[in-house]
Amino acid sequence: MDLEQTKQEIVAFVEGRKKHFVAIAEELYRNPETGLNEVRSSALLADFLEREGFRVERGVAGLSTAFRAETGEGGPVIALMAEMDALPVMGHACGHNVIAAAAMGAATALRHILPPGAARIVVLGTPAEEMGIGKVEMIGHGAFDGVEFALMVHPSSRRYVIKHYLGLARIRFTFFGKPAHAAAYPEEGVNALDGVIQTFNGISALRQQLRQDVRVHGIITEGGIAPNIIPERAAAHFYVRADDLAELERAKGRVVACAEGAALATGCRLQVEADPRVLAPLKVNRAFSSLYSAQLAYLGLQESENQPDRNKGSSDIGNVSQVVPTIHPHVPIGDGINIHSEAFARATVSEKGKAAVAEGATALALTAAELAARPELREEIWREFRS
Repeated sequence: MDLEQTKQEIVAFVEGRKKHFVAIAEELYRNPETGLNEVRSSALLADFLEREGFRVERGVAGLSTAFRAETGEGGPVIALMAEMDALPVMGHACGHNVIAAAAMGAATALRHILPPGAARIVVLGTPAEEMGIGKVEMIGHGAFDGVEFALMVHPSSRRYVIKHYLGLARIRFTFFGKPAHAAAYPEEGVNALDGVIQTFNGISALRQQLRQDVRVHGIITEGGIAPNIIPERAAAHFYVRADDLAELERAKGRVVACAEGAALATGCRLQVEADPRVLAPLKVNRAFSSLYSAQLAYLGLQESENQPDRNKGSSDIGNVSQVVPTIHPHVPIGDGINIHSEAFARATVSEKGKAAVAEGATALALTAAELAARPELREEIWREFRS
């Protein structure tokens, strides 16, 4: 395979088909679907790949909207991930429509340009990222078994290749008390809402002793039914985040202790529900990231200056990075526009958003082509991953 010629053909192919890939992003934008409800979105992407000649399996990993599409007959197994879920009310305010469209563009370019024996290109339709469960379930069901490299892009206000992500654990606390008339017989009641409020107060005090990377935040999901009835049931939902899983487990234990202390102090019974689907931090692979950076340089694109350990969130991409070398670079759709806002959703279908689809598709395909052509790079990436 002539790598330079292949790369030139990839660039030309994506540019020539750009309007088709942008149309996917626009269709998803017009019809946003939340996690595990991405029926039309999943069908749109799977149908597109099927028309392009991919072998498509729908409803994989026990998730009705997840899919796996494959092409190629040999070589390394390279997976492109296509997120597709939207946020409630705001629609594609996290830009998953751009993610999916870029994956479609990259996969299509690789199918048409790479020799069949150069690589096996897999597209994984990964639902429910916003719920933090899609890729976790797919890993557990073996959807990533045999995959050697995993790639995706994410829209952002800036262009960068490395961005750190925090591990995340989710906990629900339900306090059970005893109802009573709040004015006439307060001494007869046990106030479940007091348990929730004491939990928040305890966590607020705890923050002084948490490691600087740890984040704890929550909401009250049940607080009673009327001011004159002492609440017999109240509940809260918390997220705990940290840079590594060991610290995450320690912090989670201390948060649970706050709730247990609140239950003891208020006389409530406490129920703790910890979601077993913990999100892992992103395992950065610098050799793999450098390969993507080289494609940006090839395209004449300059990375933004950024501190990868600032403004960190969490994603199930972290779980993928723990089982296979993974990159998650960001493509720009507008300066100073933060994710999870209506402005960000609009930006995904702006001119910059359309350019981001093409940039992501091209850079991902170029990266995959180099992986297919250069076994020494594949070995270097895996050496780092194993270390």
